[in-house]
Amino acid sequence: KITMDKLDAMISSLEASLNLAPGEDPTAAPPPAPAKKQADGGKKKEKKEKKAKAPAKSKKAAAPPADHPIICQIEFKVGVITKVWPHEGADKLWCEEIDVGEGEPRQICSGLRPYYTEEQMLGHRLLVVANLKAKNLKGFKSHGMVLCASQGEKVQFIEPPEGAPLGEVVRYEGLPEIIPASGAQVDKKKMFQAVAEKMVTNDKFEGTYDGHVFMTSAGPCKCIDIAGGEMH
Repeated sequence: KITMDKLDAMISSLEASLNLAPGEDPTAAPPPAPAKKQADGGKKKEKKEKKAKAPAKSKKAAAPPADHPIICQIEFKVGVITKVWPHEGADKLWCEEIDVGEGEPRQICSGLRPYYTEEQMLGHRLLVVANLKAKNLKGFKSHGMVLCASQGEKVQFIEPPEGAPLGEVVRYEGLPEIIPASGAQVDKKKMFQAVAEKMVTNDKFEGTYDGHVFMTSAGPCKCIDIAGGEMH
């Protein structure tokens, strides 16, 4: 016969072989193993590695040289109107979303309701002055402006040629590369107002600055039929 002492000895031996404390329920979930210092060190190392792999913050674009032509500090981008609606608080303003190749469309407000219908605006290809400081126009924040030619009561978009890709920046024959100034600088120094004084359409209806034609990889930018018109 098995005595109680022998039975207790057998139970103790079985508990020891299962790494159980005396009287512990063998069906209970085992307690979590304590974290090893080496494992913690590995995690810390992993976090450091992840931090090291994080992309560096983009640096601010270099400012244009002091002697850089002012027109080459203004950024005109090829765009297309993807959405348009009337401004609720101003009967002369259109609100637009314009794709200029930046991933997200820009919201821009234009005083063109007397000259273009909603149907004429939607899908229209044009040039956007892209490095202006954002401005609040009657409660609507406008991130740039569209470029037009005007003569008397006549107003027309300056349009890029069909083959010019969205987002392409206008350049000028005989002038240096475009190095855009910041919106704050353009605003502070009234740079756009300064270049607008020398912007005019020629007899081919092309947009020009001091005789230099607004060019893209697909050709010149022009309006429909305004010659000698102001550009703004």
